[in-house]
Amino acid sequence: MGATRNISLEVALRWQSDHATHIDRQYFEKINLWRDYFPQDLSDRLNAAAPGDVIMIDVAVGELVAPFDPALVQRMKRHQFNTQPRPGMQVEPRVGRFYPATFFDTPLFFYGDYRPSRIRALDAESLEVDFNHPLARYAAQVEARIIKDLGASAERGGRCNDIAQELVSRGPGMQAPLPDVMPDYSSGDVLARLDPREDAVFYQSPRLVQHIDATARAQITEIYSRFLQPGMRVLDLMSSWQSHLPEPLTDLQVTGLGMNAQELAENPRLSESIVHDLNVQPQLPFAAGSFDAVICTVSVEYLVQPIEVFRDIARILKPGAPFILTFSDRWFPTKAIELWSDLHAFERLGLVLDYFRRAGGFVDLGTESLRGLPRPEDDPYADKLAHSDPVFAVWGRRAP
Repeated sequence: MGATRNISLEVALRWQSDHATHIDRQYFEKINLWRDYFPQDLSDRLNAAAPGDVIMIDVAVGELVAPFDPALVQRMKRHQFNTQPRPGMQVEPRVGRFYPATFFDTPLFFYGDYRPSRIRALDAESLEVDFNHPLARYAAQVEARIIKDLGASAERGGRCNDIAQELVSRGPGMQAPLPDVMPDYSSGDVLARLDPREDAVFYQSPRLVQHIDATARAQITEIYSRFLQPGMRVLDLMSSWQSHLPEPLTDLQVTGLGMNAQELAENPRLSESIVHDLNVQPQLPFAAGSFDAVICTVSVEYLVQPIEVFRDIARILKPGAPFILTFSDRWFPTKAIELWSDLHAFERLGLVLDYFRRAGGFVDLGTESLRGLPRPEDDPYADKLAHSDPVFAVWGRRAP
């Protein structure tokens, strides 16, 4: 075999559920266009492309994952759900939520299979469980963009990457509820926190630290840049000493609402700042229609009255104005709501979508995920973690 081309590649899966649009991005640091597996003719088209080129292909239902199979929706006894999958862990089944297949006593899957399975219905005696892939019902578009040409190499075999499998595994699809089954995010003490003290006590000392790595922060800034325009009045909700806003937009009028006055004073992007505890008073101290956009960075998991806050965000936004929330997989565990840590990362996208829907007043809902980017070499965790912190985003616009 002669020399074959190597590239770094970003692939995005774009799809539409009944409630929102979705983009799930995956970065591949090194791909071989001869050895690795691609959907359709994507390998040949990439081989003819240059860095920066974008290639789109349409994929039908059942092309990336097995199509929906009614036989994989099964009724079973309640005791077939393992409520104690490991010592010290207690799990209660909830309608519309996902659990690893290994939690269910069924011959369909082997012990230790962690593919997500969704409970469609339950009562005191039985469960109805959907073991289909979360994307089994959806057509999609695959968007591939060459990031960098890594040159040619002599091909001698090796491990193969299955691009489609990598793109659809470990979560995509879990953010979308079934058309006829809304997830149960409210049963139990889901808003409880390990640290029950008032937030004013926890946040009384400033924390001038970065919560996610530089690559993830840059991706959050890029997401915000798609929604913001020069001269906008922006509310940075649950703000701190940085706002992660695009540097070219120097004329934004930014109001920071947060919990620590010193952190807010250190933020160079803020035109004004307000110390305000949303968990005590979810109503915001602003007039209706005051803002052109609201952003919230790595903080939504701390809200104990999220529906009330989202409802008031809709009030203070102008018609058509966006509310964009971003988060990752790092947070203060003692102050995040209990439900947040119970959910899969992609289910958290679904939870925030649920906040939007239950609050009302929003349209054009969407989600985005980004995984697999390399961690910066100078990051404190670079010797332990190969990949950058994942980025997740959810947004909606104020209804006209």
